[in-house]
Amino acid sequence: MSAIVSLSDQEMASVDLAAYLKRVGLSGALPSTQETLCAIISHHMASIPFEAIDVLLGRDISLDPKAIDDKMLYRQRGGYCFEHTSLLQRVLQTLGFSVENHLARVWVGRMPESPVPAATHASLKVVVDDALWLVDVGFGSFMPNAPLAWQPELSQQSAYGAYRLRKTMGGFMVESCHDHAWQALYEILDFPWEPIDYQVANYYVSCYPDSHFRSRLMVAVTTPEARYTLANNRLKIARVKGGIEERHLTVEEMIDTLGGRFGLNIESCWIPVLERIVASAQAQDEAVSS
Repeated sequence: MSAIVSLSDQEMASVDLAAYLKRVGLSGALPSTQETLCAIISHHMASIPFEAIDVLLGRDISLDPKAIDDKMLYRQRGGYCFEHTSLLQRVLQTLGFSVENHLARVWVGRMPESPVPAATHASLKVVVDDALWLVDVGFGSFMPNAPLAWQPELSQQSAYGAYRLRKTMGGFMVESCHDHAWQALYEILDFPWEPIDYQVANYYVSCYPDSHFRSRLMVAVTTPEARYTLANNRLKIARVKGGIEERHLTVEEMIDTLGGRFGLNIESCWIPVLERIVASAQAQDEAVSS
């Protein structure tokens, strides 16, 4: 089984479980069952945002478990895939689940004939009563707030649409269905990875000049009722019962939304970044209308 950082199994499993459960709003007995797994995923995705604000600020993203826990459990922040995966893997292992993590190539937004992308995403394979499940709480607003059965070609309906895994030469393509057509999200490379592979992928995603995380604000939470996505200053709310609301936010509205709906502790150094985002959006609107 691969590990995100070079730690022993005991260190890798170390997590402040009480702090995590408080963060996601869970309590009581949590046996290593499918029901528990579903509850954890749903609460995690509703409570801990997907966000990479530190990348916009030029900060290093540490994969050290202590740094991740300090950020996501004690400082009321979110994170992106590597941080979410590390935290959730250690939580699940502490609760007695068998967990593997895998890197993946992100295909969403790319054409099939596009060059093969780097492996820059991480997700989990969890075993429950000899059944395999795909668990991904770190892919923004693209994945369901429930595990997916690791059964190739099986269309699986969730509150947020249908998903499936399709066998490929290198692993499994995760796909979602939109307008009766399957869309590739990412390809899981189904073989063991070394700790350095995650460090390299994390460095690439956070530091490579063309990484979209360096130029675009992306924040998301998925609740049982709706998906909330903030892309730069555009807030999108997609409700389970139908209906999509979209609008552009002012700086003040962005601050209120980040601190309110997304539950983040706002830092003063974020304000200039938010101001630049809004100014850029306004300039683009003026250019289009002129």
